[in-house]
Amino acid sequence: MTSGTTTPAPGARMPVLYLSHGAPPLADDALWTSQLADWSARLPRPKAVLMVSAHWESAPVTLAATETVPLVYDFGGFPERYYHVRYAAPGAPLLAERVRGLLSAPGTPVYDAPDRGLDHGAYVPLVEMYPEADVPVLQLSMPTLDPARLLELGRRLAPLRDEGVLVVGSGFFTHNLRGMTWGTGPDEAPGWSREFDAWGGEALARQDVDALLDFAHKAPAGRVAHPRSEHFAPLFVALGAGEADLPRARTVIDGFWGGLAKRSVQLG
Repeated sequence: MTSGTTTPAPGARMPVLYLSHGAPPLADDALWTSQLADWSARLPRPKAVLMVSAHWESAPVTLAATETVPLVYDFGGFPERYYHVRYAAPGAPLLAERVRGLLSAPGTPVYDAPDRGLDHGAYVPLVEMYPEADVPVLQLSMPTLDPARLLELGRRLAPLRDEGVLVVGSGFFTHNLRGMTWGTGPDEAPGWSREFDAWGGEALARQDVDALLDFAHKAPAGRVAHPRSEHFAPLFVALGAGEADLPRARTVIDGFWGGLAKRSVQLG
């Protein structure tokens, strides 16, 4: 199946995604890889992808992959074959200029990291969604983990949706590596992961952004599901960019992987 081949209507607004990206072994999970491929096949084909990954925090905001450079294998302890994955997507220098225009302001510069490649939070899902690596990709750092500031960052990126850009926040809906339960069935995820996932899905259905912003206090097992919030943080960028379509937000992928919730959401 060729992914993402639907041609958008003139003036059509691109959706915004928050996806749970998995670790490199996601490539061996036939169900999850097919879910990502099927999802992208239903999307309008983007002119470019702007990726915000849990695995890149840098302040001020920094842009990477303006040109095609080697990937960042930002993980350890996996079989050698995972370090030989290639994903030579075109760079997106024109998108980088547009993002600079949207985000730059006095006292808030936008930096460049031209030698930094896509990290696994970006390329692992993109390999499944756009396997031909023929869509330009630009990666944007998270300059903070503060939910309200990330929501505002997303709002400033929202105009890109009308320019054919697919904005993607890439994290993991629950992320506690010490609590992973490899070898269990999908219904045997730990209680903290199931409870947080259910709460988050319900908050999205209610359009309760305030509750999501205060997840650490409002959600059951919030600090267990996210001992550190970097994998939930890209959701706030997505919510800001897709705010106009919050009433239409829907879960596209759900279930669990290693006990972690892989809930992935589309706005628009």
